[in-house]
Amino acid sequence: MARKIIIDTDPGQDDAVAILLALASPELEVLGLTVVAGNVPLPHTERNARMLCELAGRPDLPVYAGADAPLSRKLVTAEHVHGKTGLDGVTLPPPTMSIAPGHAVDFLIETLRREPAGSVTLVPIGPLTNIALAFQRAPDIITRVQEIVLMGGAYFEVGNVTPTAEFNIYVDPEAAKLVFAAGAPITVMPLDVTHKALTSRAWVEEMRAMGRVGQAIASWTDFFERYDREKYGSHGAPLHDPCTIAWLLEPRLFTGRYINVEIETQGEYTLGMTVADWWRVSGRPANATFIREVDAEGFFALLTRRIGTLDRQVG
Repeated sequence: MARKIIIDTDPGQDDAVAILLALASPELEVLGLTVVAGNVPLPHTERNARMLCELAGRPDLPVYAGADAPLSRKLVTAEHVHGKTGLDGVTLPPPTMSIAPGHAVDFLIETLRREPAGSVTLVPIGPLTNIALAFQRAPDIITRVQEIVLMGGAYFEVGNVTPTAEFNIYVDPEAAKLVFAAGAPITVMPLDVTHKALTSRAWVEEMRAMGRVGQAIASWTDFFERYDREKYGSHGAPLHDPCTIAWLLEPRLFTGRYINVEIETQGEYTLGMTVADWWRVSGRPANATFIREVDAEGFFALLTRRIGTLDRQVG
């Protein structure tokens, strides 16, 4: 049976690739997309999510709008990385599908209560506000979550929005703290691993030679790469968010360690830091599998196979 997942997202070019990879994979049953403000404000992220569903030939997939701001802070966005729309790089047709009725948090709660306990995996690839709100309002759902596989945080790689903090965690550290403390099984894809999943010019051109989906990915990557080349001097761009979906499909591609991870919410210089006890020196109980390594060749081979299949399906 396909693994049931809900993707909580703030698209974002790399979010887009993650969503398309999930929709291209028969091993996964995407129950819906819940959308949060993050890379860009909520009106853009929910619009982007609907455009992606239509690009993938899935206008039937419900997209729910969620939190438009963090739990207790002013929203920080990343247009300098993703562009004004969040999906700069290619112009997709405006979505014709409607946003699903109801709030994303209500959908999360209702779905986790309705589905058999332990059968739904949450895949947050943006700030954790929606997940935290659902856990606050309905703590009974926490034990019903099969796993949380999230993109966020850093340890050895340190931060991308401050010297110590990764963007998704920094935007809403209080939400992240609540989620990491909730007790649900968590797997973390931090910058330490995603910065080892760098695009190459050969791979981008392989995408460009495909159909509409591959061509969109190539165009997004062209736009996305320019930021990382300027900032890090890297030869390509890290595909952060697709690592979460690749973990669900082929966990053998990744290695990590089960450790304690705490979220800094008070530090003058370390707000939003994921304090990852990699060497297990704190004595605090482990609460997350923290991934550090990826077989990049295998990762991109998986992406290529699945996007090719999706392109053939949507024509």
